[in-house]
Amino acid sequence: MKVTVIGAGNVGATAAECIARKDMVDEVVLIDIVEGLPQGKALDMAESAPIHLFDTRVTGTNDYADTAGSDICVITAGLARKPGMSRDDLLGKNASIVKSVTEQFAKHSPNAIIIVVSNPLDVMTYVAYMASGFPSNRVMGMAGVLDTARYRSFIAAEMGVSVRDIQALLMGGHGDTMVPLPRFTTIGGIPLPELMDAEKINAIVERTKFGGGEIVKLMGTSAWYAPGAAAAEMVEAIVKDSGRVLPCAVWLNGEFGQKGIFVGAPTKLGRNGVEEVVKIDLTAAELKLMEASSEDVRNNLAALARIQSA
Repeated sequence: MKVTVIGAGNVGATAAECIARKDMVDEVVLIDIVEGLPQGKALDMAESAPIHLFDTRVTGTNDYADTAGSDICVITAGLARKPGMSRDDLLGKNASIVKSVTEQFAKHSPNAIIIVVSNPLDVMTYVAYMASGFPSNRVMGMAGVLDTARYRSFIAAEMGVSVRDIQALLMGGHGDTMVPLPRFTTIGGIPLPELMDAEKINAIVERTKFGGGEIVKLMGTSAWYAPGAAAAEMVEAIVKDSGRVLPCAVWLNGEFGQKGIFVGAPTKLGRNGVEEVVKIDLTAAELKLMEASSEDVRNNLAALARIQSA
């Protein structure tokens, strides 16, 4: 199998390395518009293979012809957040970038599955969907895997337990309106509300919502280790046809009362991409939060439409 990663910046390079080190595909192609950058990073990764013991070929290129026949594409291209910027500030510029790279990639790999990482995530996934012309099961966004990773890491630190024993679910848009669901969070199978008081849970939920911004404030740019690893986890679920249930930004067609947008929901992943949107019963309060988060995504789509028509 062949995986293309578009964008050789911090997130793209980390995703490419994580995928290569899992040793589950034949080739990873790293592509970027900057000459020499993807080639150099790919060569560096390839030279680490004897140390990390993987046989995946890693190549870098500036030519989309070299991505032909890819099975999966991870799109990380776009501008990174800077201090004081929200994900939505990136709307117009990144939409133009994502549209362009998607169109170029799709011409060479018409049967691929696309995973979008570029921000604002839910809207950029919609942009890639429209630009590719692919069916909705073959286009998705990486958000929930990253958000739950942050959520789980905060819980592990607070409780002094292993992250291996924490399972969690978040839904909704990627950003400040995401919808963490503590009652679906467990530690060793025990529901989180039985182990942690509501005040601490709410504090962790709020920190998770603004987790990306916390990192931007600390180092002046967006995160890359966790996002890259999260994208690789989604690729692995698809490549191995494992049927893993992960929170992803997917096209909803009435599920959870939402229709015609990409937004986070529990998703069964496999060789066909989105195999199933897993339905769960939400409380009235949770549905209200889901609606508010989805409305935020719709507002961003409307804002993008205004930008593009101006």
